Amino acid sequence: MTTPESLMNPTPIALGLAAAFVLPTIAEARSVTLTTTIKSYWGNNAYMAIYVTDAQGNLKSTLDLSGSRGKYFRHLRDWTRARAHGPTGVDGVTGASVGPGKTLKVKVDVADALIDAGYEIHIDTAAEDGNDFPSDVVVPLTSASAGKAVSGAGYVSAFQFDM
Repeated sequence: MTTPESLMNPTPIALGLAAAFVLPTIAEARSVTLTTTIKSYWGNNAYMAIYVTDAQGNLKSTLDLSGSRGKYFRHLRDWTRARAHGPTGVDGVTGASVGPGKTLKVKVDVADALIDAGYEIHIDTAAEDGNDFPSDVVVPLTSASAGKAVSGAGYVSAFQFDM
């Protein structure tokens, strides 16, 4: 039953306005699953940055950052260089470094405007007392590339994204 008091309550109005602003934002992003398998090797876990750049290499978004000791992030060289001229925050997931032979699977939201628009997903990898592999993986952020596994040049054995 509607009463004069319930009409004066600002909560339903505020919730309705919030939904009006949030729902269009959700509709403009797509849930993307990133699956990265690290090669089997002897050594420390791999640090990894998964990020999106435009065709000129400018950072648009950092989707995942794996590793707990920030002092090693500088070894993720292409990502570090791109951050100097782009957004410095992480738009997706952060977590522990990834062990040899292990698979990291994360879900992130990617703006629809980035898909099929000339952007690329990059993965930089590095390991303490190991090698650094800037742009270990580079794959176009396109509908045609989705669901297709690619091999990396360094620590990444396979990478695939699904939409």
